[in-house]
Amino acid sequence: MALLSEFKEQIIYRLDESTRMVSLSLEQLSEDDIWTKTNMSTNSIGNLIIHLCGNMTQYVIASQGKMEDIRNRDEEFSIKGGYNKTELLEKLKETVREVKAIIADLSEAEYLRKRHVQGFNFSGIGIVIHVTEHYSYHTGQIAYLTKTLKNKDLGFYSGIDLNIKNED
Repeated sequence: MALLSEFKEQIIYRLDESTRMVSLSLEQLSEDDIWTKTNMSTNSIGNLIIHLCGNMTQYVIASQGKMEDIRNRDEEFSIKGGYNKTELLEKLKETVREVKAIIADLSEAEYLRKRHVQGFNFSGIGIVIHVTEHYSYHTGQIAYLTKTLKNKDLGFYSGIDLNIKNED
């Protein structure tokens, strides 16, 4: 059980880190910026946040939380507005809160049980890893787009010396 407890703790930490970075990115952006596409092959930050909520809802809330899967993935990318920064961030934070609660409550048996999600067959561990890395991946895109639009460092690790060497 100690291993499962540590796994849950680290996953929740990573989800919180991505949420912190998305929040810091959104602070730098105007309302128009969140729906800007740099070209027709990219997504807006608004679309990425809606997509993240859809992915986390399908993979964790619906699958592991035993709710109906009502996701419309294509719509996540076709929306061109309708949410402001505050609404998008609250939608994301609420989705992450629900995901973290489910992750924290899952039993070892549920982490090992296989499920069919979005056409894939994953264990509960695989689902949680997917959601965590998917969130991190799109957090990087949101940070990159923010840096591109604003031409500034986002200061994710301000005040922390990232050159400190490892210790045993």
